[in-house]
Amino acid sequence: MVYFCMTHIQGSSRAQTLLLPACVDDYVGPDNVVRFIEAFVESLDLAAAGFDRALPKATGRPGYDPSDLLKLYIYGYLNRVRSSRRLEAETHRNLEVIWLMRQLRPDFKTIADFRRENKTSFRKVFREFVVLCRSLDLFGRELIAVDGTRLKAVNSGQRNFTKGKLAKAMAESDERLNRYLKQLDEADKDDTTPPERVDNLEEKIAAIKDRRARLEEHRAELEASGEDQISLTDPDARAMHSSSRIGVGYNIQIAVDTKHKLIAEQQVHNNVSDLGLLAETANAARENLGVDHIDVVADRGYYKIEDIEDCEAVGVTPYVPKPLRGSAVKNGFFTKEQFRYDADADVLICPGGQKLLPKYKRKIRENDAIGYVNTKACKGCSLRARCTNAAFRKVTRYANEAILDRMAERLAANPEVMDQRRESVEHPFGSIKQWMGQRNFLTRRIENVRGEFSLTALAYNIRRALTLVGIAGLMRAIHA
Repeated sequence: MVYFCMTHIQGSSRAQTLLLPACVDDYVGPDNVVRFIEAFVESLDLAAAGFDRALPKATGRPGYDPSDLLKLYIYGYLNRVRSSRRLEAETHRNLEVIWLMRQLRPDFKTIADFRRENKTSFRKVFREFVVLCRSLDLFGRELIAVDGTRLKAVNSGQRNFTKGKLAKAMAESDERLNRYLKQLDEADKDDTTPPERVDNLEEKIAAIKDRRARLEEHRAELEASGEDQISLTDPDARAMHSSSRIGVGYNIQIAVDTKHKLIAEQQVHNNVSDLGLLAETANAARENLGVDHIDVVADRGYYKIEDIEDCEAVGVTPYVPKPLRGSAVKNGFFTKEQFRYDADADVLICPGGQKLLPKYKRKIRENDAIGYVNTKACKGCSLRARCTNAAFRKVTRYANEAILDRMAERLAANPEVMDQRRESVEHPFGSIKQWMGQRNFLTRRIENVRGEFSLTALAYNIRRALTLVGIAGLMRAIHA
C-alpha cells in the first residue's frame, strides 16, 4: 500500500524580496467603495455645506482639507470604525484608507476635532446623498414609515437624577448619617473602643456629608433649570423609559421610504417619548424627497391630535392607530370607539342606541373638548354595568376630532399599511444596531450626537444603495 504525505498550504518567507506594484492605485480595484467615496465627496460643495476651513487661508500653517477628513469618516462608518483613534490607526495600515487619504496621516485629535467642529454640516451631506438616490429613482416618494429608537449616551444611570431620585438619595444619606453619628456617640461613651474605629466612623461621616452637599447642589440646579431630570456627564442626555433598556440616552427618529428601505430623514431628540415628533420628522422627509404630498405611517406611540393636525396642514397624510388606553379600557367598559358620532345631529350614539348630547365644555392641552351625556337614558339602561360604574357615562370628544375620524377610516380601508411600516422601519434600526454595531454614541451634547448620527444614517444609505445599484450605478449618477 502506498501512502501519500500531504502538507498544508505554505506562505512565503517574510525575508523574501518581492516586486510590488509600482503605485498604491494598483491595490484598489475599479469597483472598490473608496472610489465612490472619493467621487461623491469631490462632487460636494463643502463651503456651501458649512464645513470649517473648506477654503484655505492665505496665511498661517496649512491645515487638512475637510474633504479628506470627510472621506475618512464616511469610510470609517461604512466599516464600523467610529473612534478617532481607530481611524488614525487605519491611515497607517489599511491600504484602502492609504489610497483614499493619499497617504495623509492626521492624528486622532485632528480627526475628532473635525467631527466636533462640523457637526451640523454632516446633516447636509446626508441630504445630498438623498438627492443622489432620488436621481436613481431609489425612493418611491409615496409612503414613508416613521419610528424611533433609543441609543445610549455617554452618561451612566448613576450620574442622572430626577427629583424623585434625588429625594431618595438624600433620604438614604440622612439615614446613614444618623446611623454613623449614633455609632460615634456610642464609641465616645465606651472607653474601650479602638481609636481606629472612631477615625473610620469620622471618615464615613465626612464622606456622607460631602455627598449630601453635592446632592443638594444638584437639586438646586435641577429646580433652576425647570427640567424634570439632570445628567452630569452629558447634560443633554435623558433617562429613557425602562422598557427601552437603554438607561440614559437619546431618542432617534427616522423616516424610511417603503420602496427600498432608504432613510429619507433622521433626527435626534432627548424627548423621552415619541409624542409630538411625527409632523416634524415626516414634513422634513417630504421636503428631502421633493414632493408636495406624502403618506406617513407610524405606531401608536405617535397618536396625538395636535401632531396629526399639523401633518395634514403641511401635506402629510398620517396613518396612526389609536392606542388602547384610558379608564374605560382599564375597567373593561365600552370604549370611546363604540360610541358612533353623528356629525349632522352633533350627537354620540351609544352601544345601547341612545343619543348622548353635548353638555360640557373643557380644555385638553389647549384643545377645545366637549363632553356628551344622557343622564336620563343611563339610569334605566340595561348595559350600564358594562358602560360605567358612575351615575352616568360621559364621553369627551375634541372639537376637531373629525381629523382622527378620517384617519381611522383610512386605516380601516388600508390595514396592510401597518405591515409595510414594520417591514420598512425595522430594517434600518436592525442594521444600525447589529451590522454597524452602534448601540451607543461616542460624543456628548445633543448637537454633537446629531452630527454623529448623520454619519451613521449616511453610511446606512450608502450601503443600501450599493446593494441596489452597485458602485457602477452610483458612479454614473455622480457623473451624470
